[in-house]
Amino acid sequence: MADQDLRSFVAAYERAHPGEVIRVGEPVSIAEDLMALVLEYERRRRYPILMFDRIAGYDIPIVCNVVASRRALAFALGVDERGLAAEYARRIKDHVKPVVVPDPPFRHRTLTGPAMDLASLPIPRYFPGDAGRYLTAGMLVARDPDTGVETEGYHRFQLKGRDRMGVSLHSRRRMFEYQRRAEAKGQALPCAIVLGLHPLVSMGSLAYPPADVGKFEVVGGLLGEPLQVAPCATIDLHVPASAEIVIEGEILPGVREPEGPFGEFTGYLSRRSTEHVFVARAIAMRERPWFQSIGSGRAGDHITTLGLIREAEIANALGRVIPNVRGVHVPLSGTSSFTAYVSIAQSRPGEAKHVIPIVLGVDHYLKLVIVVDDDIDVFDESEVLWAVATRMQADRDLVVISGSLGAMLDPSADDRGITAKLGIDATRPFGQSFAEKLVMSPEKMTWARELVDRLAPREQRRPYP
Repeated sequence: MADQDLRSFVAAYERAHPGEVIRVGEPVSIAEDLMALVLEYERRRRYPILMFDRIAGYDIPIVCNVVASRRALAFALGVDERGLAAEYARRIKDHVKPVVVPDPPFRHRTLTGPAMDLASLPIPRYFPGDAGRYLTAGMLVARDPDTGVETEGYHRFQLKGRDRMGVSLHSRRRMFEYQRRAEAKGQALPCAIVLGLHPLVSMGSLAYPPADVGKFEVVGGLLGEPLQVAPCATIDLHVPASAEIVIEGEILPGVREPEGPFGEFTGYLSRRSTEHVFVARAIAMRERPWFQSIGSGRAGDHITTLGLIREAEIANALGRVIPNVRGVHVPLSGTSSFTAYVSIAQSRPGEAKHVIPIVLGVDHYLKLVIVVDDDIDVFDESEVLWAVATRMQADRDLVVISGSLGAMLDPSADDRGITAKLGIDATRPFGQSFAEKLVMSPEKMTWARELVDRLAPREQRRPYP
């Protein structure tokens, strides 16, 4: 089997892309230092994996920005960046059942009882307005109490005590439903928080498979082989065997406590929370474990994967109905959640507007869809906005849906998460004459590109996509 652990991925990525793994040897604090450095790199349009070797007061290093860039995600899948969404969309349809291994590395040390203290982990505070220290890269694993199907996904955890964290299941997806079903029976939901994972495990956890398919099977499809899983020590649950740290415990039934505010993917402090409570029973970890962090707010580490997953799901949904989809992009500017751009080669009148409800139906977070012609690059936002400016007429090309299910964390939605949605048909009228677009010949563009490369200093040269 191929390496399925985070350490092997980081090492291979560093070999392939020197300079894209940066080791920070200076002492840093868990109070906002990590986030400040991530923001400074992003200001410079860089998304390197960051290794913090010296965390003040802790002997566990922190790694972050593992899934911050499309370059890293494409490397994990073994494709170029332009083929990332298409390859992901293809592989998530393949389901490979996991295999159980008996002696995972995270069993090196297991802490229970008085020896277990969540505060001993270097859990950061990200922004000054956060309610406290937050565990952001913990993949929560649980089983459906009715069917036994496992799921995993990312949720925010606020550190509250030695064995207690607040958790918000605000996505209202599988984990929320599993907890609701357990609570209806008066039962706690046994679950585990897994830290330090290969990007493909993270990417698989964000997919939307059928209800009877466990997400570990989706991860196997991405890997091209069975995911190795191992049993927990104190609960009847399996987790990825390659994990760095595993926190075992349960979400309590009928208990709610204030949780937040927290800097969410929207770029705002969010006070909305489901206010669930997680109680830890054990902490298991590898020898000299890595603590994985995901930057909060609009950091690429937080939202790049969200956009990729939605691109794949939209492409798969449209592919069943629309014959000539040329591109799908869920941009960072829309927090990788609220906005989608789709390009099509129109073959029938009304086709562009038909795209809009299909896309909005893929994910309740989506609330703006812009459909453009196939001569528009959906990864170039200026081209998309140019198409809106020159091909859209508001009295004929807008589709508005009121009172629709939206994201609870959207600050513009009401307290129930109800929102309005907008579709924009920014395509040329089908079958009608339209102004001729200015286009330079490919031969002249090749000549110009080669000339600019010769004129530019070597350090400023960039490969052409």
